[in-house]
Amino acid sequence: MTTVAAAPRLRADASRNRARIVAAAREAFVEYGAMAPLDEIARRAGVGNATLYRNFADRRTLIHQVSLAVMERIVAHAHAAATEEPDSFAAFSRFVLAAADERIGALCPLLSDSIDPNDPELVEARAEMKQVTEDLITRAQADGLLRTDIGAGDVVVAMAQLTRPLPGFNCLDLDPRVRRHLLLLLDGLRAAPARSVLPGGPVTLEDLPPRA
Repeated sequence: MTTVAAAPRLRADASRNRARIVAAAREAFVEYGAMAPLDEIARRAGVGNATLYRNFADRRTLIHQVSLAVMERIVAHAHAAATEEPDSFAAFSRFVLAAADERIGALCPLLSDSIDPNDPELVEARAEMKQVTEDLITRAQADGLLRTDIGAGDVVVAMAQLTRPLPGFNCLDLDPRVRRHLLLLLDGLRAAPARSVLPGGPVTLEDLPPRA
């Protein structure tokens, strides 16, 4: 009886440990890069090294899981924004700010060299993230609230540039300034009678160079 009762608790503890490790790894990768010390990740997660290696056999496996977790969180942010916000531009704005909070600008260049871009899980997660991003943009444009001469690629590039850490700065200390600049960006994306004529056409996600 004791063994049967303890099993769910053990599974719950293991799940919590795994989630803490992924969250700690995300922050450590932002701060130190893809080669962040695994000992430091275990310390931040509040687990021992043995627990980390029991969940993730090596660094590549951990980076893979962090990449999936970030994309899954971004998709969840998109769904929440779409269902909870009063209008489509508010939903789009909430999504942009939430995606920036995931620090994709810092993580993408750090992690892209350490994962297999053709991994089926990552391909599926990227496709879902692409779809929800385009859905939010299309809806806001159809409602006449978002300028129509931009595409999802424009938004992704802008977020990546604004959230990428500056050389010599601890990127975690820049969060308040990043949000300020993102709000300026969002103001510029609102549909309005007077605005600059953008060179070229809207940038789609397919127009962006593939990560190696």
